[in-house]
Amino acid sequence: MSEGIRIQASELLAFSRGLLTAAGMPEDRAGLVAEALVAANLRAVDSHGVQLILHYLPDLRAGFMNVATDGRIVSETAATMVLDGEDGVGHWIARNACDHAIRLATVSGLGMVTVRNSSHIGMAAFWARRMVERGQIGLAFTNATPLVAPWQGAEKRLSTNPICMAVPGGRRPAWLLDMATTTVAMGKIIKAVHKGEETLPSGWALDSRGRPTTSTAAAQQGLLMPLGGYKGYGLAMMVEILCSVLSGGRMGPETGDPREGQGPLGYSQCFLAIDVGRFLPVEDFGRRMDVLIDMMKSAAPAEGYEEVLVAGEPEWRAEELRRREGIPIDAGVWEKLVAEGNGMKVPAPCGVDF
Repeated sequence: MSEGIRIQASELLAFSRGLLTAAGMPEDRAGLVAEALVAANLRAVDSHGVQLILHYLPDLRAGFMNVATDGRIVSETAATMVLDGEDGVGHWIARNACDHAIRLATVSGLGMVTVRNSSHIGMAAFWARRMVERGQIGLAFTNATPLVAPWQGAEKRLSTNPICMAVPGGRRPAWLLDMATTTVAMGKIIKAVHKGEETLPSGWALDSRGRPTTSTAAAQQGLLMPLGGYKGYGLAMMVEILCSVLSGGRMGPETGDPREGQGPLGYSQCFLAIDVGRFLPVEDFGRRMDVLIDMMKSAAPAEGYEEVLVAGEPEWRAEELRRREGIPIDAGVWEKLVAEGNGMKVPAPCGVDF
């Protein structure tokens, strides 16, 4: 089997959009989903890249997504909104929620939108970046199908429940923290499966009885490890509160499970936009961010490291590299995507490097 392929972002975008459109997703929504997935691959967040199409296609075919809806506003105040996603395409609903949060923050200084009855929204950083590109601090949170037991438990109750925050920079790119509340996202386990890897790093997963494991097979049937033990468990519950409790959405195991053919998914999200200019001039904020980052990077590197990095920096560098040299895709993922394309008469790009 080949080690994989390397493909330019524009070609991967067109192929991904074609697959989703052929499966019944309208072109505007398919284009947004493809853009978000390729953006993840560009930033080397491959767990949230085009491999997710292999999970979205069954949901589309099963009718778990209402591909036509824009969502429905349940309530709105000067700075808050509750949006019902009506089981729509998660990325499309997230886009609308983000834009509402931006609009509310522009008027009131802060804009917070909670979403219920949504579906998977991909990489949270894509949405926080959407807010930061409008000059606002952006925060994005989501729940999903449970993969994690509560601390000291052995049954799934919470998802990876990511925490994401993007902050406008000065002379540097945005500071961007995007982290699961588990040691790794489930996508990394799936990526290991696609690559045929039998073992995982220690600390990534638990087996079905809540015991630490390095077996990929046991991790697939087991649980993800909370980040920092009980601390990650607490952060995951915080995200669950902001997303599902506050929105009136499905909590924990109440969500659908695409792995079991159960849907609609019924995920919940929370988006918060903060207008920097309400606190101090935007230029001053950018300069202060530069000073803070310079303080961090001026620290002497620890033994074995060449420099101190800040959140988002590795991903920005990866994006610059992959835009020049192409995006690497694992052979197992690519073969499955091409097979899906063949079945729907969506041709794979020509001239892809192996």
